[in-house]
Amino acid sequence: MEEISFQFSIFNFQLIASFLMLAIALTLMPGPDILFVITQSIRQGKKAGIVFALGLCAGLIFHIAAITLGVSALIKSSPTAFLVLKVAGATYLFYLGIKVFLSRNESSFVIEEGKKEEGNLFRKGVLMNILNPKVILFFLSFFPSFVKVEAGYPALQMCFLGLLFIIQAFVIFSLVAVLASRLTNLLMKNPKSAFWVNIITAIIYFIIGISILFV
Repeated sequence: MEEISFQFSIFNFQLIASFLMLAIALTLMPGPDILFVITQSIRQGKKAGIVFALGLCAGLIFHIAAITLGVSALIKSSPTAFLVLKVAGATYLFYLGIKVFLSRNESSFVIEEGKKEEGNLFRKGVLMNILNPKVILFFLSFFPSFVKVEAGYPALQMCFLGLLFIIQAFVIFSLVAVLASRLTNLLMKNPKSAFWVNIITAIIYFIIGISILFV
């Protein structure tokens, strides 16, 4: 235990601070996850956005484990496995896009409560991140640069960095969900708002689904 503590002292706070600052900046950048949280929060409210964000972050646990165990590198190096993941991810997003598009004529925003709906939102967030090959490529390029081999225990370092990344992502996504949900009350005053929010949400799903196919 003392050896681990000593080795981790080399894995210093300056490196961790740099990692966190870059992670926060990357999380705040307009990307699929944050756009999904925004649209989900506007359509179904703050709680829905936070539960969805929790699902997205839970999906990241899979990628942290995959990169630590070397599975991500294997998937990236296998054209067939990577293609299957791309098609699965894109297909799921197309399915969600079509589902939202078909509900475009709903005249009001639906804020559903209950464990069943929360479970659906959570699962949707998990699947969207697990099936996104861009996350694999991002993790493979981002995390290893912050792992210090000379400090020892690279797998433990990777898990620690992954935990930090997930925590900061959930905090940011939750704040974004709270802010985005404030638009719901304003948009509910306009009967046509729900139509356009659904259309925009569907378009986002389709665009990101197409972009995944060309990774």
